[in-house]
Amino acid sequence: MEANLNWLINLLALSSKPVTLSYDSFYGLVNQGFSVSLFSDNNYQYRETYFVLFPHENRPAPDKLQSVLANLGPKYETVDVVIRDDGGLESLTVKSPTDFSAMDITYTHGEEVTTQISTLMEDMRTMTLSGDDLKKLTRLKECDARFDIFHFEESSTASPDDEFLDPGGLLIVLNSLSELCDGVSLDPQSQTLM
Repeated sequence: MEANLNWLINLLALSSKPVTLSYDSFYGLVNQGFSVSLFSDNNYQYRETYFVLFPHENRPAPDKLQSVLANLGPKYETVDVVIRDDGGLESLTVKSPTDFSAMDITYTHGEEVTTQISTLMEDMRTMTLSGDDLKKLTRLKECDARFDIFHFEESSTASPDDEFLDPGGLLIVLNSLSELCDGVSLDPQSQTLM
């Protein structure tokens, strides 16, 4: 395994294009101390988390997901793609330098997601919902998987009072993921269905 990791480390150092990693390679790099998430990148500061909830059977293949993100245009760059042993997506990073932002996107499914949805459904019982929000709430009952979208702001040498972060990139990515998976986007801080 160590020889494979050394080869992979050299490949990553020489590559100018995104490299797709297997689940084992990803954790091999993590164990070697390499940064594979924006949480450990000093150039980015975490801002918030959003979710796209969807039925597990609508989980897109990694190449389809990358294609959808690539079709968003040249201002978005997909990097650090990690593939699970089953061929599904584990995580990836989308950078949008013109928006001074980036997003780590990870895949989760199962009991954690269904528990979150049950809690959300209970919390929303007291809210007055209509139209599209009611349809989205109904669709949530079918969901057992989600993408976690960790939103980051690119750090700068500018004054902390200067606001550069443009949330437009985040909203475009959320919308694209929701359409791809026939899912529902959620802002968990405000419990807003998007």
